[in-house]
Amino acid sequence: MSTVHQATWELLRALGVRKVFGNPGSTELPFLADFPDDIDYVLGLHEGAVVGMADAYAQSTGEPTLVNLHTAAGLGNAMGAIINAAAGHSPLVITAGQQVRAMLTLEPLLANPDPTALPKPAVKWAFEPPRAQDVPAALARAFRYAGLPPAGPVFVSLPMDDFEQPADEGGTDLLAARRVTGRSVAARAELDRLAQRLAAARNPVLVVGAGLDAAPGGFDAAVALAERQRLPVWLAPETARVGFPTDHPYFRGSLPSAIAWVSESLAGHDLLLVVGAPIFQYYPYAPGNYLPAGAELVAITDDPGAAARAPVGDALVADPGLTLVALAELVPQTNRPAPAPRAPLKIPPAADTLTASRVYDILGPLFPPEGIVVTESMNGGAAMWDRVKFRQSGSFFFCAAGALGFALPAAIGAQLAQPNRPVLAVTGDGGAQYGIQALYTAASRRMPVTFLILVNGEYGILKGFGDYLSTTGVPGLDLDYLNYEALAKGYGIRAVRTGRPDELAVALKEAFTAADGPHMIIVDVQPGVQLEH
Repeated sequence: MSTVHQATWELLRALGVRKVFGNPGSTELPFLADFPDDIDYVLGLHEGAVVGMADAYAQSTGEPTLVNLHTAAGLGNAMGAIINAAAGHSPLVITAGQQVRAMLTLEPLLANPDPTALPKPAVKWAFEPPRAQDVPAALARAFRYAGLPPAGPVFVSLPMDDFEQPADEGGTDLLAARRVTGRSVAARAELDRLAQRLAAARNPVLVVGAGLDAAPGGFDAAVALAERQRLPVWLAPETARVGFPTDHPYFRGSLPSAIAWVSESLAGHDLLLVVGAPIFQYYPYAPGNYLPAGAELVAITDDPGAAARAPVGDALVADPGLTLVALAELVPQTNRPAPAPRAPLKIPPAADTLTASRVYDILGPLFPPEGIVVTESMNGGAAMWDRVKFRQSGSFFFCAAGALGFALPAAIGAQLAQPNRPVLAVTGDGGAQYGIQALYTAASRRMPVTFLILVNGEYGILKGFGDYLSTTGVPGLDLDYLNYEALAKGYGIRAVRTGRPDELAVALKEAFTAADGPHMIIVDVQPGVQLEH
């Protein structure tokens, strides 16, 4: 008779698990014992870094990804990263150990007294199996649930004494053989109605969000529809992914993130087609009209919650990619004039210290066509969208909930998922400290990831918000000198620090062409981050 441990790993292998992202603790040892040789254990030195790596890996592959954390305290350490993963609709199956069942009523050391409450509401589903024999079924359910739209993290608590128990006979094969899919296209009648509205519109516009890039085929479908209807294309505010090539002549940039600013940016359009994004990720609060005068809005999203809470417009709850493919086949080739070319952003040369915008100006021509950017920095955002070209799906990842500690670990996850594509992580001298432990994983695996640290000696974005909110006298916004060269050396990563354009260009070229491990480029930039609108 097989044990629960044997049945569990047979199931995980059958479900296609190739990697486990983890930080082990004592309550996880029975689950991890006799770890399979054909599965890669990706070690992170902090639970937040572990989840950040798994988040980008899951988003890049589109596959539910297994994470193993350490009981209550370890799960608590990971919560900020789990909130990012939830906002990014990342299909994570998060597990954590639990004390032995015989002691749970005593609430001993390392017990999680209420294991399903701690990760909520950041997970779609949380569960602790009532019997040891239910562990395989619980994990099978978790993998299906994580991947069903809208995708997102789930949680399973695993008591440490369950794995030595005898397993139920015959259930693993049945669980592994099931196929569950949730992608669906909008009803034909709704598509016909939308096609008619789009064809009849005087000046429609397409706004794309992260959900379109996550949907297989969505990136190409957006191009097909935009070209067929000659639609200018904007990215939704604070999008976590890019659903349209930013080198396309119809690309207009990223919308600002406040109510009035969005409306101002889209003035003159009479129909807004928003695909794969909520309406909208607003911040800060700048009150105004949700839509330009005379405009209507239609959203296509696979997230019922986003559809229900939108303050304005109609919504189709369906797979963004499939629905856009179907819509493109229904609309005629328009005779509208093509959108006028967008003037390049003017970036003045830095007189003394580089600006973040000038950094992107230098980076743009050097960025590989197949490159990936993983960022948590808003510094110089307009310049990034103008100069750095994202030409294919899965090329950009941003911390979806705004939680710092994303960029460094997520860059590692993206590189593990797409090892043939160069990956650039962008963060600031403050933000990097939230996920600095991820450097260990990059160094120990000799991963060709480039870490770009923009050093301005402050929490510049907070000062930008402070200016907007007219707040003064706020403590904790200035940073003392952080020796990132020494930090990198401590982890075994080569680093260069510069504030000169020519030296930055050389460092970027070397990092993008190197295949012998990670590089860190530390760039001193001018203080100050302005809210862009």
